Amino acid sequence: MIHATAIVHPGTRIAKDVSIGPYTVIGENVILKEGTSIGSHTVIECAEIGENCRIFSHAAVGTAPQDLKYKDEPTKLILGPRCAVREYTTLNRGTGANGQTVIGSDCLFMAYTHVAHDCIVGNNVILANCAQLAGHVEAGDNSFFGGVTAVHQFTKIGKLAMIGGGSKVSQDILPFVQTHGDRARLVGLNLVGLRRKGYSADTIEDIKTAYRTLFLSGLPMEEAVDQMEAANPGAEIREMIKFIHASKRSICRPLRKENIEDLGIYE
Repeated sequence: MIHATAIVHPGTRIAKDVSIGPYTVIGENVILKEGTSIGSHTVIECAEIGENCRIFSHAAVGTAPQDLKYKDEPTKLILGPRCAVREYTTLNRGTGANGQTVIGSDCLFMAYTHVAHDCIVGNNVILANCAQLAGHVEAGDNSFFGGVTAVHQFTKIGKLAMIGGGSKVSQDILPFVQTHGDRARLVGLNLVGLRRKGYSADTIEDIKTAYRTLFLSGLPMEEAVDQMEAANPGAEIREMIKFIHASKRSICRPLRKENIEDLGIYE
C-alpha cells in the first residue's frame, strides 16, 4: 500500500506488496523489492532496497554523500534483504570513487546511526544507537558496533569483531576480537560471539593461540605472522593473517598485557 500523501517518482520500480507510509518521498533511481515496508517521513533515492526490509520513520536512505568532492555523479546504495533501518538513520550512496555503498543482508541499524559513502558492510552487522561509519569503511560479517562509536574513514573491521560503545576507531580491527576505550584498544577475543556462531572449541583455541602469538609473545608483528604462517594454520587464522597483510591503517593493538588477562581472553 502506498499512502496518499507519499510522493513517489514515476520511474520507481516497486514490488506489489511494498508498503510506503505517509509523507515519505521516493526519488529517482529507486528499486523497492518484495515485502519491504517504509515508514512515514522517510527519504529514499538512488537506492536498491532488498526483500523484506523494514525502514522506519525519518530515515534517509541513498541520499547524496557528505563529501565535497562529490559532483552529482550517478551513484547508488545497495541494501540487502531483511535489513532493519531505524529512526533517523542515514545511509549515503557512493561517490565517483567507487560508485556505490553496499550493505549486506540481515543488518540492524539502530536509531541515529550513519553509514557514509562507499562503505562496504557485510551480513548480520549491527550498529547500535548513534554509531557512525565514515567513508570507505569496511565492516565484516557479524561485526557489532556499540552505541556512540565513531569509525575513521578507510578503516577495516574484521569478521565477528565487537567494538565497545563509545569507541573512536582509527586503526584496523582484526577478525574475532573485541575492543574497549575512548581510543579503541583490543581487550581480548569476542568469545561469546564465536560460541554463538557455532565455532568449535578447537577452532576457538586456535584463535586464542594466534592472539597470544600476535600480542602476548613479545614478537614484532612481522615475526609473529611468520610464525603463524609456518604452523599450517586453519581457515580462521589464515583470515587473520590475510587481514594483517591487507591493512593500510595499521592494526589496533591491546591494552597492557596485565589488563588483557583480566578481560576474558583465557575464558
